[in-house]
Amino acid sequence: MPSAFLPDRAFILVGGADAEHFLQNLITTDLTGLAANELRPGALLTPQGKILFDFLISREGDGLLIDIRADQTDAFVKRLTMYKLRAAVTIETRAETGATVTWGEDGTGVVDQRFALAGTAVFRQAGKVGEPGDRTGYDALRVLHGVPDSGDDYALQDAFPHDVLFDKSGGVSFRKGCYVGQEVVSRMQHRSTARRRVVIVSAEAPLPATGTEVTIGGKSIGTLGTVAGERGLAIVRIDKAGEAMATGQVILAGDVTVTPALPAWSGLSFPSAAEDA
Repeated sequence: MPSAFLPDRAFILVGGADAEHFLQNLITTDLTGLAANELRPGALLTPQGKILFDFLISREGDGLLIDIRADQTDAFVKRLTMYKLRAAVTIETRAETGATVTWGEDGTGVVDQRFALAGTAVFRQAGKVGEPGDRTGYDALRVLHGVPDSGDDYALQDAFPHDVLFDKSGGVSFRKGCYVGQEVVSRMQHRSTARRRVVIVSAEAPLPATGTEVTIGGKSIGTLGTVAGERGLAIVRIDKAGEAMATGQVILAGDVTVTPALPAWSGLSFPSAAEDA
């Protein structure tokens, strides 16, 4: 079974009698429907609705385990502690470092809901388990299914949850009560103003490096993220991309012609000219 070790991950266990209530009122994920063996994306937002910290969250016993970028651990714990006040909550940084990801029908660990939506079984667990490979295969799998990661595909404090498909992957709720940044995110949802989205770009030649601008007629519409050969992820203005494809304009990543596609599991389509009018 293919597997990969991600060394740049760390784990924080939030426990105590008030743990779920505390996080439910703070982060974007709706924890009420989180199953025992399920892993969902989530974020703590700025008051302006942008992603301050992103992570994956699952249940562990009576607590909630947060799988987060290692370089964000200390700042995230500090922010959680600031919000905790007198709540009956414990915040513990776990000893395990790195995460092992496996994909296939017989994996062990919690099920990554982001890939489950695309019909692929991906399992994740803390620490190095067995003899996993490097992240090359996992990154190719993310690209294939349109699953972005911060750092590789977007910068923290620069993206809204809609930009990275959290509204489609279970990473943000529009039904639960208030959380930090909720008003802005809800307004984007109800007004259908989200135009920057993750797309899968493909080409007939190897793509240029991550960070290369995606352009139409010399004007930038987004930036290339994770690259896996002739396929990659990018966050682009889908209204501009849709118009270009409808009118036969060339879309470039650097000097390579690319064709963007929205992940099938998202249910999204490129806006038409009539929708933009």
